[in-house]
Parts: sequence; C-alpha cells; structure tokens
Amino acid sequence: MQKKCFFFIWFFFTMASLCSQDYDLLIRNGKLMDGTGNPWFYADIGILNGQIEAIGDLSGKSASEVLDVEGKVVTPGFIDIHSHADDGAFGNRRGLRANHPKLKAAHNLVMQGITTVVVNHDGRSQRSIRAQVQQLEEQGTGPNVALMVGHNTIRRLVMSPHFQRLSTEQEVERMRAMIREGMEAGAFGLSAGLEYVPGRWSNTEEVIALVDQVADFGGVYIVHERFSGSDPMWYLPSRDGESPGTILDNIKEVIRVARETGVTSCATHLKVKGADYWGKAQEIIDLVNEARADGVDVWADQYPYNTTGTDGNTVLIPDWALDRDRWGSGSTSLPAVPNYQEALAKVVANEEKYAHLKTDVLREIERRGGPGNVIVFEHPDTSLIGKSIADIAAAKELDLLGVALYLQMEGDPNRPGGGRLRGFSLSEEDIELFAAQPWVITATDAGIGLPEFGSVHARYYGSFPRKIARYAKERKVITVEHAIRSMTSLPAQFMGFKDRGMLIEGYEADLVIFDLDRLQDKATFFNPHQYCEGIEQVIVNGDFLVRDGVLQTVLPGQVLRVQDSRRYRGPKR
Repeated sequence: MQKKCFFFIWFFFTMASLCSQDYDLLIRNGKLMDGTGNPWFYADIGILNGQIEAIGDLSGKSASEVLDVEGKVVTPGFIDIHSHADDGAFGNRRGLRANHPKLKAAHNLVMQGITTVVVNHDGRSQRSIRAQVQQLEEQGTGPNVALMVGHNTIRRLVMSPHFQRLSTEQEVERMRAMIREGMEAGAFGLSAGLEYVPGRWSNTEEVIALVDQVADFGGVYIVHERFSGSDPMWYLPSRDGESPGTILDNIKEVIRVARETGVTSCATHLKVKGADYWGKAQEIIDLVNEARADGVDVWADQYPYNTTGTDGNTVLIPDWALDRDRWGSGSTSLPAVPNYQEALAKVVANEEKYAHLKTDVLREIERRGGPGNVIVFEHPDTSLIGKSIADIAAAKELDLLGVALYLQMEGDPNRPGGGRLRGFSLSEEDIELFAAQPWVITATDAGIGLPEFGSVHARYYGSFPRKIARYAKERKVITVEHAIRSMTSLPAQFMGFKDRGMLIEGYEADLVIFDLDRLQDKATFFNPHQYCEGIEQVIVNGDFLVRDGVLQTVLPGQVLRVQDSRRYRGPKR
C-alpha cells in the first residue's frame, strides 16, 4: 500500500511538472540568422505546440526538453521551390508517396536542412491534384509539401495524341478548367517545361491564357526554359536549321507572361548552358532588373553546380544517327534490343549523313561545355574513366568527331554513346553572378535519392549546404546571411507562405541548426550518395527530423495549400 502511495505521489508531481513547463522545446544560446538577410544575433527560442512561441532571453523559462546549441547557427527551415520529391514521373515509385520509409522521410533532402518542398515541376504532375494531396496526407511525409499543376500533363491529356501543334481556343479552355480544378484542390500555381514534350509545341499566347487562370487564385508560375543557352536541348543543326531561340528569348518570354498576367513568375534553375554562350549572365540580370524596376513580378531560382541534370546523360551521337527517337517526333520505332554500333556504322558509310553527323556532334560538345569539360564516367574501357574528350583526343590522336565515334564503337553496343558522359556545361562566373542577385532563390531540382537508385546529380545531397560552404564561406561571393535568405524568407515570399521562412514568434517551428565551421557538402559526381557534414538538427512543425546529426523516420510534414497563402484571394466567379 505504501509503495502504491509513493508511486501516485511521484506520478502526480511528474505530471504537474510537465504541465507547468513553458515550452515543449527550448533552444538556448543559438546564433540566429532569422531569414531576413540581417546579421546574426544571439537568442533563445521557445517552441510550443509546433510553433515558435518566443524568441529572446528565455533564461528564466522551462521546457520539457532543453537544447543548448552553444553558439551554433539557428535558421528557419530551408524551402526548396523546385523539388522532384514527388511528381508525375516518380511519385509512386521514388517519391514521397512510395511505400518506403526513407522515401517518405526524404532523407537526402532533409539532411540538407530542407523542411518544405514544392513539387510537380517542369510541367509534370498527377492528373488529379486532389488525389495526390489525399495520398500524401494519408501516408504522411517528412518535410512539408506544396504542389503545382503541370502544364505538360494537362496539355497531353487534352491534346493527345496530336500535341505537336498549337492548341485551339477550345483546348485552352479545357486546360484552364483543369488548372482551376487543381488550384481548388490546393495547388499553388502552374509549372511548365517548355523545352520538353509536349510543352515545346505551345506558344506564348497559350501560356499566358493558362497562367491567367492561376492569377484568379493568387498563384505562381514556375517555368523550365524553352532555351537554356544558344538553343534548346532538342535542337540539331543538321535537322532544325537556324536555332529557334536563346536563353535571352526565354527570359523575355517569362517577363512577358508575368507582365501580361500579373502573376508572380519564376525562371527556374536559371543558367547559361554551353561554352559558346558563357558570359551572358549579366545580360539576363539586366533584363530582369529592368522588368522588376518596371513593376513586373519576375524571379529566378538556381542550384549551385556547374553541370545540369541532362549533362549527366550526355550522348555526343545524335539520336537520328542511332535510329532512336528520344524527343517523341514519331519518326522511328526502337528495336527490342538496339545495337547502336550497327546503326552508327551505316551513317558513317554515307558521305552526306557523315557530314551532318560531324555538324551535330561538334554542336553537342560545345553545348556541353567544350571538349575539356565533357568527362567519361562509365565505359567498358576503364582507362577512359575520368578523362575528358580533349584528353582522349590527344592521347589517341583523334579529332573530336573521332572520339565520339570511338566511344560508341568501342563501348557498350546497347547504350547510346557507348558509355556515360557528363558535361560541365555551365560557367562558374555566371553561377556567381546569379547567386548574388537579391531575387534569385536557392533550389535543388532534385528528387529523393537512395544508393540503390544508381547515379544521381550531386544536387540531390548537397545543394543547400554547398551554396553556403562554396559561395559564401569559400568564394565569398555572397554573405552567409544572403545565402540563408535565399533559402528561407525569399522562397516563402515568392510562394506566399504566411507562417514559414523566418524566425518570428507565431511562425511554424521549421528550424535548422548547424555548425557553420563544419558545414560542407560531400556529394561528388563519382560518389553522389553522401550526406553533407555540419547539419546537427532539423525540426519540422516542432518535431525532429534530424537529431544530433542522426536522421529520424518520423513524418511530421503537412500538405500546404494555396488557400492558406498570403496572396490567396479566391477564384473569380
């Protein structure tokens, strides 16, 4: 009886003590960078019920858990406005909705400090945004999620199979209705991939008519460029004649859409691709600054690498010479087991086709950064791995076309190009100029990565830490505070998030705590599946997704809706 009495007394005082705590979590002695770009300051943070309850000197306060971070940097959670963590391509297999705990928790993204992802990019989304929202909420996610409606998806649904043309007024109205349906389900706007199928057959008038529907909801427009250098990625000089446009034309189109619709618009993963076009960053910056000075609400985002996603699958031999139809023109049918060496041999034997082949190969090498920047990553001849096209040309006394032919004819006969190449097609000078602009947001353009998925872009694991470590700490192109702003309050402002992106009392408790001295991206292109160093705590809605540097498998993320954004004003009736 006496033991029971002592137990109840102990239980009573324990519960009373818990109930009397001021906060659930008290973070002491943090060096706060609040997301505004202002200099850091020392303060404590009290978190209660998943929100930031108090910021300041909280030395007299108590909490269920106290975390002394000893001068480590505390920032808002990072917001990735261009994420492929869940979209029409991989959502159910390699995305947040897959039946896999590490995918739901998005470990490679969370370990970068990312607490919110915006998905359904490059014009790819699910047919039903409402169904996607429902599945995400039922299964749970690690980070918060905001959704876009994909232009390519709805264009394909409305116009298939004859989408290689301009749309009609009736088709535009059907697409507008689908956008409206997605926005009413909570999507934040329209994403487009105007370099991809079938969006590349649209014109600016179609885009304006569709983005105008987004305006009714106070949504946003995020667009993958029609042209990222001196031409689009599908362009071949032997087939397409004069280039249809450049990155400068692309920026002008984004500005026009933003101007005529009034919609907040983003030129996503801003870059200048191809050695022949390096140095154009300042012209792009001037165009955007001029438009913004004129009241046009145009922005951009970037990932901090000098190589793109498509660079990782560089094939120097054009599709037509390999009898393959990558861009969906419908001109050929792929054999069950292709032999690209046989197809290429027929082209080489034809004098006219050989001349066209040389033109296209040389253009591709230039577009991928020039012969010194196209590197072999996989090939049956392992002595070539790590060498550039220029290296191989010198060693084997071949011209550039000869190297491309050699790689295919001495490589894997069933693999386009004979092996895997990566082009480093972007200029560091252009990257640095873009990074310094106050309207450029940091993003990953990355999905969820696991080692069993094979090779991925290093941005899957390193984008956000790299922006700080390389461009703020090492290169000193920007300040650390500028980098943090580009990851927090800037994307929150663009998207219209009203309670995330800054350290403010009443905001949701999405936080990152890291050791600035140790912060470093570790992913490389030969070994991309490496978490960064220095991220110690990642908190989403008050719950730890990373605790003391160790990833957790909890799923505290929320699906965010445009109806809860600052700019939402409801559809026109």
